[in-house]
Amino acid sequence: EVQPVESGGGSVQAGGSLKLTCVASELSHPNNCMGWFRQAPGKEREAVATIYMRDGDAYHIIPVKNRFTISRDQAKNTIYLQMNLLKPDDTAVYYCAADGKPRGGGYCSDFSAWGQGTQVTVSS
Repeated sequence: EVQPVESGGGSVQAGGSLKLTCVASELSHPNNCMGWFRQAPGKEREAVATIYMRDGDAYHIIPVKNRFTISRDQAKNTIYLQMNLLKPDDTAVYYCAADGKPRGGGYCSDFSAWGQGTQVTVSS
């Protein structure tokens, strides 16, 4: 069973940085994707960044471009999310997802495995 486990959340002031890590027990196929999602209070869960595990091609949503960077260690089934210049609007529970399907341009969908989530809180 594919089981992602996140770590690295916490509280930080606006303008600060955090790095999230997610380790998946395995992937069903080496071409599959991993990614980061977030859900803020009262809002729907949204994709933040996704990455192809084979070649590292990545996708970031516009609100986090030039602030967040997703990266991966394919051999370890591990992804990272480096978050810089954090804003209060980035406050959310961040979820790691695995076994997504590549759709082009680093974008992935149809993730089948989800972590428990880690809280990120950014104060002004």
